[in-house]
Amino acid sequence: MEMTDVGWNDDVEAAFRPHGQAGLVPGRIARQSRDLSLVLTAEGERDAHVSGRFRRSALAGSAFPAVGDWAALRGAPDGHMVIDALLPRRTAFSRKSAGDAVEAQVVAANVDVVLLVSGLDGDFARRRIERYVTTAWSSGAQPVIVLNKADLAPDLAEAVAAAAAVAPGVPIVTTTAVDPSGLDSLKDYLLPGLTIALLGSSGVGKSTLINSLLGEDRLDTSAVSSVRAGRGRHTTTARELVRLPNGALLIDTPGMRELGLWADREVLDRTFDEIDDLAQGCRFPDCAHRGEPGCAVRAAVDSGELDAERFGSYLTLARELDSIELRQDEKARRRHEKVVGRDFAARRHEVKKNNPRFGRR
Repeated sequence: MEMTDVGWNDDVEAAFRPHGQAGLVPGRIARQSRDLSLVLTAEGERDAHVSGRFRRSALAGSAFPAVGDWAALRGAPDGHMVIDALLPRRTAFSRKSAGDAVEAQVVAANVDVVLLVSGLDGDFARRRIERYVTTAWSSGAQPVIVLNKADLAPDLAEAVAAAAAVAPGVPIVTTTAVDPSGLDSLKDYLLPGLTIALLGSSGVGKSTLINSLLGEDRLDTSAVSSVRAGRGRHTTTARELVRLPNGALLIDTPGMRELGLWADREVLDRTFDEIDDLAQGCRFPDCAHRGEPGCAVRAAVDSGELDAERFGSYLTLARELDSIELRQDEKARRRHEKVVGRDFAARRHEVKKNNPRFGRR
């Protein structure tokens, strides 16, 4: 296998050089399943796991391998490869981890383009598109909205206009896998050497799109549920990187029932740029648009200039980001207190050891 076939370029080579000088070999994560990775190397596909040192030094789950990562590898006696290090990620599509943990889960790394897929057979939801676009902008990759199953859309032009209204500046394409020419709109993004991630909820047709692009039924698909229109089963159970015949690299991902937001306010303002523009007229520069006097955004909602539902979605996402920020601050505070307490205990032990009279009454 030529490493250029899986995205190796001059930038990756420069980042890997110190590891190569240490006798390690490069590989790219093609599939990730708990503690085991499938890695693409010059010798072909190999199973790999992280080294003990890597595991001890990783401070968060987001530091562990994700599909699309470049890894520095060495051999192991069991025949597997061992991941000693990951190269710095150029981009990373991340979401908040499920549950109460306040940390990022990396869905796909080193991605150039994120195709945000919505189905037009009942899955289309403007609020979900806003959430996906915000996360995509935060990743550093170029987002593209894909309105799939265009053949089933009651009014295709209306759906395109609705998507454009909630994702200003984001390219929008329509696709259908039932027509041989139905994927032509993707050709500008599926270029040799680029890595493209497909993301969307269950049943939007990501695996069917990939099979059509591959020209073979490589990924499992299932019929959309007749009970709940537009809801399919999770036919993709693990993230996987596949190479198209033209040399483009696609990362398919399991359908997401929930996309926990992981971004910052600057990115949110980019998604809702019309609200950011209106905010320049607020009386207070730190106006949160939640009842402050002289709020230009609220005035625009009252006058009908700004859609009230769109503004409500903005407030929902803003509150979600505020909550994450507060919980991160609390987590950092507790970590700091633990370090200070441990240092004090160590210092107290040292003083007692060197001064026998310490603590005597």
